[in-house]
Amino acid sequence: MTLRQLRQIASDLGVSLYSRKSKEELVEAISTRQVEEGKGRSLERIEAEMAPAPRPAAETRVVFLPRDPQWAYVFWDISEDDRSDALHAGASQLCLRVADVTGLAGGSAHPHTLQEVVVDSHATEWYLPVPLSDRDYRVELGYRKGAGGGWISLAYSSVARVPSLHPSEQILDQFVPFSLDAFPSASTSLPASEEAVDSGLHERLYQSATSQWRRLGRGSEAFHEIDATAGLEGGGAFSASGAGPWASGRSASGMGGVGSRQRSFWLVADAELIVYGATDPAARLSIGGEEVPLSADGTFRVQVPFRDGQQLYPIEALAADGEQKRSITMEFRRSTPEANVNSREASIAEWF
Repeated sequence: MTLRQLRQIASDLGVSLYSRKSKEELVEAISTRQVEEGKGRSLERIEAEMAPAPRPAAETRVVFLPRDPQWAYVFWDISEDDRSDALHAGASQLCLRVADVTGLAGGSAHPHTLQEVVVDSHATEWYLPVPLSDRDYRVELGYRKGAGGGWISLAYSSVARVPSLHPSEQILDQFVPFSLDAFPSASTSLPASEEAVDSGLHERLYQSATSQWRRLGRGSEAFHEIDATAGLEGGGAFSASGAGPWASGRSASGMGGVGSRQRSFWLVADAELIVYGATDPAARLSIGGEEVPLSADGTFRVQVPFRDGQQLYPIEALAADGEQKRSITMEFRRSTPEANVNSREASIAEWF
């Protein structure tokens, strides 16, 4: 009996405070009142005479819910008509088909990613192992036919994203405007009007930093040629001795220069290495044996420190079927001939 039915019987028998009692308390109170009065039918007889509670007709559907990066929970309902039609058509085994649909639309799926799991014919829920994390999946509920083979589709789930197993290694470049009069704080955020990243800034900085050496076309002697050219033209900032006109604290006209002052000075500089590329979205990518997540379109981008010494990056892509493989190994070297730097916190006041 439902709670409402029990309350109605308790009300007819005059049970006090029946609206505040649980189902167990109502059953006990009704039985006690019936024994006290010595009349009336038992609850068993009353329940037996009641018509079955109406149940809504089941609608065939399947729901796919990722539980964590490695497991997903699937539950479903099958209407009696659909079950009967499938059995008459030769259905033998109830199955779930898991398809990788990352980056695709229109119901299509990546080739070689379809997995079929046989489930109990009377089950309504199942836990499925997830092939790869950080992907979009869709589940199809259906029956596998008997000896003749074939497939009877019943329902599709909505597409759901399985979360990544590892924290994302992608770092979006963000250029924060700063003033030379104030040290930029690490927590400085972009104004709303400057949130868009200037995609051409990297290239312009590189062209500007390398244009002189590419124009001269030589190695370390290019530095001497620049100094010599500047001295001959008379427009350079340094004299032949390498000291500028303000080095002695006096101007070129002999007037007194700036008086002695004390100030701390600092410089920090470093470099980062960005390894990027693309492959089939359903493939498994690894760099140095470490799995790297792919974006929905199959691209990847890893930003790592670029310190002195050698860095070796063996990159390997394995197709979803496990048969095809592509690889590339990249080697990088960095050296820092000079490093007269210090952080702002480690700066020391100097006289100049």
